Amino acid sequence: MRTKDVLAATATGIWRWDNAAGLVTLDAESARLIGLEPAAVTCSEGAVRARFHPVDWIELSGIILLAVSEGTLAEARLRVVDEEGTVLRTVRSRSRPALRDGAYQLVGTLQEVPEPQPGTAAARRPEVTGDWRRSREAFLLDAGRALAEARSTAEVLRVAASLSMPGFSPDGLAVFGLEGDRLTVIGQHGYEHGSERVFDQMSLNTEWAASEVVRTGRAVYLSSAEEYRRRYPAFWSLVSGFGRRSWAFLPLIVAGRTIGAWMAAFSHPVAFTPDERAVLTTVARMLAQALSRAGVQESERELSLGLQRSMMPTHVSNIPGMTVAARYVPTGGGLQVGGDWYDMIPLPHQRFALVIGDVQGHDVRAAGLMGQLRIALRAYAAEGHHPDAVLSRASRFFAGITDAYADGDDDGPRFATCLYIEVDPATGSLDIARAGHPELATRQSDGTMLIRPTAGGLPLGIDPDCDYPTTRLLLEPGEMMMVCTDGLIETGGHDLETGWRRLRAIVEEHAGEPLEKLADALVQAVHGPSSHHTTGPLADRREDDIAVLLLCRNAPGCGCGPEEGPPPRPVRRTVLTVAQSEPERIAGVRHQLRELLYDWADDEQTDAAVLMVSEMVTNVLLHTDGDALMIAEITGQRPARRLRVDVADGSDELPHRRRPGEMASSGRGLLLMEMLADSWGVDPRGEGKCIWFELYEGGGEDGGEGGPSAGPEGVEPVPVPVATGGPAPGA
Repeated sequence: MRTKDVLAATATGIWRWDNAAGLVTLDAESARLIGLEPAAVTCSEGAVRARFHPVDWIELSGIILLAVSEGTLAEARLRVVDEEGTVLRTVRSRSRPALRDGAYQLVGTLQEVPEPQPGTAAARRPEVTGDWRRSREAFLLDAGRALAEARSTAEVLRVAASLSMPGFSPDGLAVFGLEGDRLTVIGQHGYEHGSERVFDQMSLNTEWAASEVVRTGRAVYLSSAEEYRRRYPAFWSLVSGFGRRSWAFLPLIVAGRTIGAWMAAFSHPVAFTPDERAVLTTVARMLAQALSRAGVQESERELSLGLQRSMMPTHVSNIPGMTVAARYVPTGGGLQVGGDWYDMIPLPHQRFALVIGDVQGHDVRAAGLMGQLRIALRAYAAEGHHPDAVLSRASRFFAGITDAYADGDDDGPRFATCLYIEVDPATGSLDIARAGHPELATRQSDGTMLIRPTAGGLPLGIDPDCDYPTTRLLLEPGEMMMVCTDGLIETGGHDLETGWRRLRAIVEEHAGEPLEKLADALVQAVHGPSSHHTTGPLADRREDDIAVLLLCRNAPGCGCGPEEGPPPRPVRRTVLTVAQSEPERIAGVRHQLRELLYDWADDEQTDAAVLMVSEMVTNVLLHTDGDALMIAEITGQRPARRLRVDVADGSDELPHRRRPGEMASSGRGLLLMEMLADSWGVDPRGEGKCIWFELYEGGGEDGGEGGPSAGPEGVEPVPVPVATGGPAPGA
């Protein structure tokens, strides 16, 4: 037996409800069950809604939304009513809703339910008496909820077109607005496209119902064609062909001001009783409020988009050997404008500057201050100043324009964080100055993301005389740099540690893909559906503006450069300078090396590397007058990689191997190297020297026997003399 025959034998109908299109498709049995002719038909959502009791229809909407969220079947009992509101029968709906592009599609069955036996729980359910006023209240509740949720003019018109109730369902709607002294057609439903043009841009002085309603603020009800022809004979020839038999024109009033008119047309005669007029008047008031709210929201969105377009730069095009991608996402509230920004500034000699920053606040004043600061930074950069001088001047400028406000006021002084990077595309060098902004991160050619510590100063505007030291980094071919505002890191209740951990997974997952795809993935990780599963440890879940800039030095295989040619050698590298005046940065060296070795197979080797580099950098600061330059590099493929760490200084004096006594507090640096390193050595240079060691993952080649050996380039290390006296330089 075929499925069709089974359904017919069990008096079961099939129906399909497309919420996006507003259409319901019924087979013959479903049509019969809801009181239509027993034939397959496709009806509007409003026509089908009018066949069910309003209370049941509202309940069905909630059941569908719950089933969509839980991925279950939507089951409901619906009472079918006639035009007088009398219950004809009760049907059971079982369906599987599917959410697509924000709307749902419902495919399921309809089957009649037998009348409940007296005394049962089902029999005690309140009976529908056909009371029109009860139906009206349920209808108005449904209409108010739907109009309150509409967020644009198009959504308001769609909701208005779907409004219906038993025995009182307009099938032609038009909404008119005001432009000066003329009526404009905002939208229509139930008429052919283009048929509304003859009514558009009509003068308010025209003798027509809609014009009269706007002029007087009073509704006009036309219960018959004869009345329409008698009162407005000049327009009867324009509307007679539409086949309507009754019309209601109602004013749209907000805060005592008429903003337009609403026309509801019926293909059947309507007497417009006091109850019916009360319903239409209430709907007109709700429609006016919804249109007003939607207009305000659309104006705010247009304003915010205009501000964003005016303050966000266009990308510097044709950067030789580099690719740039950027995103800006405003916060979710208010005008959706804030203080985050980014900029790309062309500089002489084929160089350019990347700037990203965040002015305190998420309001119009923050956006205004951001615009002024952005212009000032562009001006200082165009004058040819170095990054440190650009930020110093910008801090004085920003303090000057914010100190005019009193402390404690809502418009009091504000500060701004900023990261300024001068880029040389030819060499990949990055000269960085930072004013209280989050650190930048780089993705190495092996796909690993590292946070790169840089020197910095206070946020702009706090101390006008603050200095901003410059840090130089090198972006190798195939490497990518990311700078962002704190919104990308902390939105969703994250602190810096957990926020960077979330971003690292995204950056490493999209290694080898185009920058535009990575930029979209970063925003989705914070604002998309997946962000609800990656919330952080903090209770504060407030959203923040987001700005992010990505810069890639093109190379084959990185997703940005040409595909021809050999890909760059997979390497992971970090470089850090520790000045004599900054011994506290030794802790940063240890942390940076641990970050570099986050996936190293042997934790004991990681601890050994951190201990040795700490000893090497400390000795440079203690026994020489110069700064220490640490370069750590991982090459090769897992699980047989090589770690090489170089610590260079400007002193020509070589370290001496010592034999410290049992109670000595120093002199064991080289002994540690011999015990812990797989190979190590000292390389003299033109000015100064370099002490290095290597570790092999998994105890690879040359592993297990520590001691001086030749470096990878075949440089023969200098013999290390044994000293029996006091500490020697670099020991």
